[in-house]
Amino acid sequence: MAAKVTPAVNAAKAAGVAFRVMEYEYDPSADAIGLHAAAALGLDPAIVYKTLIVQLEPKALACAVIPVAAKLDLKAIAAAAKAKKADLADPALAEKTTGYLVGGISPLGQKKTLPTFIDASAGALPDMVVNGGRRGLQLMLAPADLARLAKATVCPIAVG
Repeated sequence: MAAKVTPAVNAAKAAGVAFRVMEYEYDPSADAIGLHAAAALGLDPAIVYKTLIVQLEPKALACAVIPVAAKLDLKAIAAAAKAKKADLADPALAEKTTGYLVGGISPLGQKKTLPTFIDASAGALPDMVVNGGRRGLQLMLAPADLARLAKATVCPIAVG
């Protein structure tokens, strides 16, 4: 496995929050990377969240953190971000903006900090798992800590 130090890990360390680094063998051919991560780590998919970068209208980007088994409600994220509409961002733009590769984008330690929205389902969990800033690297931490570190809004943005 590669190094466990990423900007996301450094952000969590610098903030002094309790977190756990978890690694798994990343499979780029997996149909659903987040569900693959949950299975590879032996975790309930309900606590594993994926990070999606969305393009808002007018021109802006935002970060959405939703359960791996769910789909992003584009109308809900647009409303939460006070935008006219939202769509998934171009992967190349997401990588350039965050400094992370798709499949390894974390809501923490982004090159350009984006407005972040965490699905309200996280609020009921004692811990949640998000990408740690590298493919095959996950961080487990309290939802409240993630929300504080990412300066996130917690609201319903997922369906399914």
